Amino acid sequence: MGSPFLYFADDRLSLAELSAACLDGDLVGLGEAYIPADAVETRALRAGSLRELLGEQLAATHLSAAWVHGALVNPPSRHTVQRAVSHRLHRVPDRRVVYRDLSVDPADLLLIGGVRVTSAARTLVDLARIGDDVHVGAARLLAQAHVGLIDDATAWLQRRHRLPYKQTALDLLRSFAADRPQEEVTRYTS
Repeated sequence: MGSPFLYFADDRLSLAELSAACLDGDLVGLGEAYIPADAVETRALRAGSLRELLGEQLAATHLSAAWVHGALVNPPSRHTVQRAVSHRLHRVPDRRVVYRDLSVDPADLLLIGGVRVTSAARTLVDLARIGDDVHVGAARLLAQAHVGLIDDATAWLQRRHRLPYKQTALDLLRSFAADRPQEEVTRYTS
């Protein structure tokens, strides 16, 4: 069951009623849903807002997962998703998503707000492997938001033998580690 704080169009209220509630200041948009204006935005609410878009067969990855994990303030304009099931999907993906047909290893998935999302370490690896400015910026913010995540992501990459852009990602993670304040490094390695 979803959160009682999430409102989807045509679930309990029509889109017109949701829009009116936003104009009145009672609701605000969050991802693909609406929440009460005084609700605290949590990662469970961010993930839950993607429930109708992802269903049970897709997982939020890359920039979408970074947003769920709190690294990005705003959700991406198109959510990046991958299969969370082993079998191929025989449906046309929604135009609001960038669909990657590769299945995500269940060990790399978390269930947050009733939605599958890649773990923070896997998300950091995925962002670092893309390498463009938007993904690198999101990777930096994600790494700064979670202590020890750079080490977890580096270990995840080193366990994989063949992976496209693995070295690019490792180099980027090393540069993030070099940018960490020295006191943070000593505090968490002792």
